[in-house]
Amino acid sequence: MWNLSARENLNLYLFVGVLLAVGAVFGGLLVHALTLEQQQELSGHLGIYLKSVKEPGGWDAADAFRDSLQFYAKWLVLIWLLGLSVIGLPIVLLLDFLKGVLVGFAVGLLVNEYAWRGVWLSLAAVAPQNALVVPALIIASVSSARFAHFVVKERLFRRKGRLLPPFLAHTGAAALMMGMLALASLCEAYVSPLLLERAAPQAQVSVPQAGAVPG
Repeated sequence: MWNLSARENLNLYLFVGVLLAVGAVFGGLLVHALTLEQQQELSGHLGIYLKSVKEPGGWDAADAFRDSLQFYAKWLVLIWLLGLSVIGLPIVLLLDFLKGVLVGFAVGLLVNEYAWRGVWLSLAAVAPQNALVVPALIIASVSSARFAHFVVKERLFRRKGRLLPPFLAHTGAAALMMGMLALASLCEAYVSPLLLERAAPQAQVSVPQAGAVPG
């Protein structure tokens, strides 16, 4: 039976969780490694994003949902395919680390730009969707690891066991996680902007002028 429970796969969940956490720390530190010009450019993009959310008609939720869902779907399909290939499992772990880096960088950039207000912005802009995205990617990664382990142990060494049931189970797990990612995309497109409208600092969302130094 394809069991993805935390009790049966505790070591896998811990390993993937630690990878994400380490990636998040690395992403947060990466913000401070940016040059002044890079910080200024990112600050400008961040200001444009916050202004588009706050201005009536400046945010197209339908387009945001479609783009977000496509991005998450590609990420999930890649994890699914790499698990099927068996030898691609290290890349799955690399993707988990990269996801942590992206989350940590986003939070670090907001905190670096808006100080303590950046914490509230992070809770509004980063936390809601990632509360669904991170668990979905972790479960998909554990499923990939289990499938790769089955192929190596049962098919390669023992020369027994049917491949179809674990393949269907692995595919079914990915399909369920796609549902979670769809909910995360809805949250990112419709919920996060509403939260940002209340969390964005009124006096610090303007786009930096040319030559300005980000705060």
